[in-house]
Amino acid sequence: MAAPAAELELPVADDPTALALNENPFPPLPSVRDALCASVAAANRYPEYLPERLRAVIAARIRVEEGQVVIGPGATGVIMQLLHAVTSPGDTMVTTAPTFDGYPIFAQMARLRSVPVPMTARYGHNLDAMADAAATARVVVLCRPHNPTGTVESADEVEGFLGRVPPDTVVLLDEAYAEFLPSPCRLDVTSLIERYPNVVVVRTFSKAYGLAGLRIGYGFCAPELARRLWTMQTPFGIAVTALAAVTASYGAQAELEQRIATITAERRRLQDGLRSLGVGHPGSHANFVYLPAGGRPWRAVFDGLRVRHYADGGVRITVGDHTSTAAVLAAVRRATGAA
Repeated sequence: MAAPAAELELPVADDPTALALNENPFPPLPSVRDALCASVAAANRYPEYLPERLRAVIAARIRVEEGQVVIGPGATGVIMQLLHAVTSPGDTMVTTAPTFDGYPIFAQMARLRSVPVPMTARYGHNLDAMADAAATARVVVLCRPHNPTGTVESADEVEGFLGRVPPDTVVLLDEAYAEFLPSPCRLDVTSLIERYPNVVVVRTFSKAYGLAGLRIGYGFCAPELARRLWTMQTPFGIAVTALAAVTASYGAQAELEQRIATITAERRRLQDGLRSLGVGHPGSHANFVYLPAGGRPWRAVFDGLRVRHYADGGVRITVGDHTSTAAVLAAVRRATGAA
């Protein structure tokens, strides 16, 4: 007899205390779940040797040539493919500090020298300092929106930065949270990769699409660079469920946009609630809110809620549902003594 899910200790889809990993608080959309269930019937068969069909589906969606797209097990998989393809041990990778937790780990795995550039007083990238550091680097990482603060630089600022980076330095433009950006804040990345063939855009289905457990990510860039990255595709490395999930997700755009709107509205509710309690924070453009250290003992404040703590005392809180927001605000209210 198969063991119940509880005995297997599977993640709980609707856990209001899980606020550390920026997961979507909602389970897969109904049509996506149906497609996934149907695809499991073929689990006894290998997926494609290389994910050519998934590559074609994504390329058609983002309107680039198939040969410009690479696929990985989550954005993290694409990032590692990139590092293996374009770096050698001892090369330098530039990031902002703090940044996505994975980047220092990826640098270590690829035996790179990691150069962290402190973020600005406005909790964004110090693009001038990063451009200076990029002069002797092999890879420089720009997260937009930035993780963990949720800030974004303008298109003009990004353009100016790219113009200063040497053409033989690869710019990893991490857009894991791009779907949460309002249209005026989005970059014309198709144009960027045409004009800057050293730029690789990386995205994921883990955040807005709510498919973190399936590990589906992709990158796209100029054809020549994409050919190098494609050589790092692991044979049979992308599950058969990925094609079904992505195709169904693209077919449920209206429902997806409604979920994004729901999460965005909940983010505003959380931000407004924090401000009303006297807690300042950067304006986030993602599905999380960052609270700077500010002398507050956040680790004690959020005891019982799984949020992401940083060495300097700052904290990043994933936007969950109403219950999650109420729990966060109640914890802050108790800590501040607000009525």
